[in-house]
Amino acid sequence: MLRIDCPWCGVRNEDEFSYGGDATVERPADHASQDDWYHYVYTRQNPAGPHREYWHHVNGCRAWLVVERDTVTHEIFSTAPASPNLPDPDGRAR
Repeated sequence: MLRIDCPWCGVRNEDEFSYGGDATVERPADHASQDDWYHYVYTRQNPAGPHREYWHHVNGCRAWLVVERDTVTHEIFSTAPASPNLPDPDGRAR
């Protein structure tokens, strides 16, 4: 089981979180071609090694996080808020 360090709630089991997808994929512009949208929605890499992922703390603070994790060993290197608009865990505005 993964142990994810939520910046607000501390270290929690992965069953409190929901995987949200690849954090390295950029959404196309609204006026992008159908081909660009197809690749955004359906085409994904399956990396072996360090990777950035979105995780949602559904059974905790409900914040979205970016988790840097090795997909082979499952070692977690870092966690951070997914949005710059969220307050820092110590309560200060960003």
